[in-house]
Amino acid sequence: MARKHKKRSMVQKLDSKSTIRSGLITALDVGTTKIACFIARPLENGAAEVIGVGHQVSQGIKNGNIVDMVAVEDSIRATVEAAEQMAGENVRDVVLCLSGSVPKSKLISFDVAVSGHEISDLDLKRALDPTWLYSQQDDNRDIIHSLPVTYSIDGNSGIKDPRGMFGEKLGVNMHIITASSGALRNITACVNRCHLDVGAQVVGSYAAGLSCLVEDEIEMGVICIDMGGGTTDISVFFDGEVVYTDSVPLGGNHVTNDIARGLSTPLAYAERMKTLYGSAIPSASDDQEIIKVPLVGELDDGENQIPRSMLVGIIRPRIEEIYELVREKLEPTGFEKAGARRVVLTGGGSQLTGVRELATEMMDKQVRLGKPNYVKGLAESVSGAAFSAPAGIIQFMVNERKAMLLASSNNMEIPSGKVARIKKWLGENI
Repeated sequence: MARKHKKRSMVQKLDSKSTIRSGLITALDVGTTKIACFIARPLENGAAEVIGVGHQVSQGIKNGNIVDMVAVEDSIRATVEAAEQMAGENVRDVVLCLSGSVPKSKLISFDVAVSGHEISDLDLKRALDPTWLYSQQDDNRDIIHSLPVTYSIDGNSGIKDPRGMFGEKLGVNMHIITASSGALRNITACVNRCHLDVGAQVVGSYAAGLSCLVEDEIEMGVICIDMGGGTTDISVFFDGEVVYTDSVPLGGNHVTNDIARGLSTPLAYAERMKTLYGSAIPSASDDQEIIKVPLVGELDDGENQIPRSMLVGIIRPRIEEIYELVREKLEPTGFEKAGARRVVLTGGGSQLTGVRELATEMMDKQVRLGKPNYVKGLAESVSGAAFSAPAGIIQFMVNERKAMLLASSNNMEIPSGKVARIKKWLGENI
C-alpha cells in the first residue's frame, strides 16, 4: 500500500512515536542512480541490525541534482514504504545522505583561553561550539559536520583528549564540512512532502568511509572514493578522523551515456553492455569477441556488430578522466600524502571490471574494493559496494549513540552545535 499524500491519522502518529522510542534508525540515500532506505535496530553490543530495506531506480535526479521534485518525492515515498513493510514499522524521522550537494571541506584552528585550570567538559563544550564559526559561513552554505581532529595545549599539538590536563590555551583543529543550502533545501522539501522529518544529515563520502574502511586504514591514512551514478565522492581519513571531503561531477551514468552516444544504441542497452561486457582494462581477446549492438530507432534488423575492444575504448577514457579529476582535487590540498599509499573504491561504479586495476595504475597506490563491513542483517542483494553510503549512515548513528552512552555514564556534558538534531534523537532513544 502506497504512502498517502494526506497527513497521517492520530493512530499512525502514535505508532511513529513508539517507533522513535524503540530506537530505530532510518537511513535514506537519495542518489542519481538509485534511492535506498535502510531501517535498523541498534543492538546491545554496540552494532545495529537492518530489519527493513527498500530501494528502487531513482527518478528526477540528474548528476546529483534534483530536476523534478515530484518524481523524487514519489520515488522516496515508494522506497520508504517498501522498507516499512519489510520492517513492520512506521517511521517518522530519517537520516539523510547528502551526495549531490557539492560538499566542501575546510580545516580551521582556533584557541580558547582556559586560564591555567584543569580542562573540564565545560571547556571542551565551549571550544567545540564557537558561535563565530557559524556566523562566518556564506549565505549559500550550511554546516553539516564540524568535527574536532586534534587538540593542542599551549602549542603542544597532537592531543586526542585534553580533559584533565592543565594549560593556558586550549587549541582546536576543526574539520568543517558544508553543503549547498539550495540543494539541501530542495532534498529536505522532497522528504518533508512524504510526511517525513529529516533528523540529521550525513555527507555521503563520510558515510561510505565509515561503512567500508577498517580501523587500521582510518588510523594510518586512506583515500575513499565512492563512485556513484552522477558524482564521485572523495573522503580522506587520517589518524582516526575524516580530514577532507570533496566531489567530482562525474560517475557511472556518464560512462553509460558515452556508450549510448558512441555506438548509437538505446541507454537501456548501453547500461546492459557496460554491466555484461564493459571493462576499463583491455585484454588480449577483445578484438576477437564480437558484441551485437541494437541501433536507436531501428527495427528488429537494425543492429551493428562491434569488437569488445571498441567498447573498452569508450569506457576507459571516461574512467581515466574521473581519476584525473580526483587527483586534481587532492594534489593542491596535500591530502593525497595523508592518504598514505592506500585507496578504497566503493559505490556502484566501482563494480565495473578493471576500475581497480586502472586506479592502481593512475594513482600509484594500493587499491582495494570496499563494501559494508559492520551492519548486520543485510541480504546479499544489498550488501555490495553500491549500498556503502546508507550502511555508513547506520554506522554513523551507532557511533553517536555510543558516544552519548559513554558521556552519560561519565556524567559528561555533551557539546552542542552541529549535531543538535542527532543529539535530540539520541536523547529520546537511550
